[in-house]
Amino acid sequence: MEHLSQSFTIKYDYQVYFTTSLFSIENTLFNDFLTSSESGLGGRKILYIVDKGVVSVYPQLIESIRAYFNKYKSVQLISDILIIPGGEGAKNDETGFKQILEAVHTNGIDRHSYIAAIGGGSILDMVGYASAVAHRGIKHIRIPTTVLSQNDSGVGVKNGINYFNKKNFLGTFSPPVAVFNDDLFLNGLTDAEWRSGISEAVKVALIKDNGFFQWLEENSTQLVDRDRVAMNYLIWKCAKLHMEHIASSDPFESGSSRPLDFGHWSAHKLEYLTNFQIRHGEAVAMGIALDTVYSNLAGLLPHDETQRILQLLMKFGFEVTHPLLQIEEDNNAILTGLEEFREHLGGILTIMLITAIGQGVEVHEMDRGLLKEAGKILNNFQP
Repeated sequence: MEHLSQSFTIKYDYQVYFTTSLFSIENTLFNDFLTSSESGLGGRKILYIVDKGVVSVYPQLIESIRAYFNKYKSVQLISDILIIPGGEGAKNDETGFKQILEAVHTNGIDRHSYIAAIGGGSILDMVGYASAVAHRGIKHIRIPTTVLSQNDSGVGVKNGINYFNKKNFLGTFSPPVAVFNDDLFLNGLTDAEWRSGISEAVKVALIKDNGFFQWLEENSTQLVDRDRVAMNYLIWKCAKLHMEHIASSDPFESGSSRPLDFGHWSAHKLEYLTNFQIRHGEAVAMGIALDTVYSNLAGLLPHDETQRILQLLMKFGFEVTHPLLQIEEDNNAILTGLEEFREHLGGILTIMLITAIGQGVEVHEMDRGLLKEAGKILNNFQP
């Protein structure tokens, strides 16, 4: 008998909207999306999962959602809005994940209905994972509330939770049906939270766009001073670069490369080793610094550009290193991050470094002697 062969392509489309006061009765954007999306289907429902930290800052949010759907009845709002603790704990503890599945079961949420998540990146990751596995896929809407989630994780195609003390060990590639970036949520961020998301902008500029890096240098003061216009542009530009990369490359990471994760191999491990006392964006800034200096020591990146990168990170208020990034021995705990990074995709180790601001290059090994030297240089660095 001849073997059978099959090939098919699935097309994904989703919009990232930028707005202010999403649940204001006068703002019809959300309802316009719902009414234009498969409007011929009846009986659609929407289940909301909200980050507890967001509710503590915006206690009126739940009632605003209810009032919005009392006005606009394109889908049925599930009145029991789940409020779940956010932060990395949402991905480490299965409680929230199980609560969502229970709510899907209890309220009859089907594939034509929606699960909407409001919160930071961890909540979005966890809810996206629950949405993807329940009924093999329920439509997921993301409403990111932090700089980090609005400019990076919230606009991508990844979902996941942590397992075996490893970042995103369980997860899916499942795009949202829509993302709504409401800049009003940024008002409630602490200065540290506001700053944390900027590291992902530095990252994407370093590997994708020299002009954007220059813009970050020129607007660093405005960004630190929480200028809303500057931050809105940063978020839009990052989201644009992120989405262009997804569309043009390997969106579901079928190879061994994770080019958008420049600086992340050590950052992910550092988060775990500090029990997430260091925010993701802060760890990424340190990881960027380490891989930048390593790129210079490896003969890839000129000294003057190395200095510009480190100086910009410090202008944004980031620490550029941590005691755990001082690599003294071959069994240093942070080095296990290299193997975990490789293991996550399989195949050969593939690390993104940079040869110039705006230009990345992939390497397949990291010299531990150079990593040790890079750590020492950063420990003594003065802008």
